[in-house]
Amino acid sequence: MTDDPPAAAPLPPRRLRVLLVEDSKILTERLCEALSALEGIDVVGAVDTQATATASAREQAVDVIVLDLQLREGTGFGVLRDLGADRPAVVVLTNCALPEYRVCAQQLGADHFLNKSVDYERLAEVIVELRETRGH
Repeated sequence: MTDDPPAAAPLPPRRLRVLLVEDSKILTERLCEALSALEGIDVVGAVDTQATATASAREQAVDVIVLDLQLREGTGFGVLRDLGADRPAVVVLTNCALPEYRVCAQQLGADHFLNKSVDYERLAEVIVELRETRGH
């Protein structure tokens, strides 16, 4: 018989905090609903301008930004530039899925680039993958 202390229970994974940056109110509502239904995901805000996206990302403990390129004011590229290298993971979700936009977003640090028209369903898969890799 040993006097070893009992093993501590593993801590549950930390919840993934997601900020939505999208100018369409209808799509924002759909995204909030879909992402909030995923286990371990908290949508912590939804904004529609470059300035509010940058401020929200800096003020909150955000793990992932789901970022549209066309915003009510400013652009998703501007958000990426504003945040620089010290930023959370970024998933671009856009209708502007031109190859040159993909290259530019990736050069500015986007982790994923999804086309709303064909990749919308993949967003949940990408967020779950990020939860697995960043939520611990």
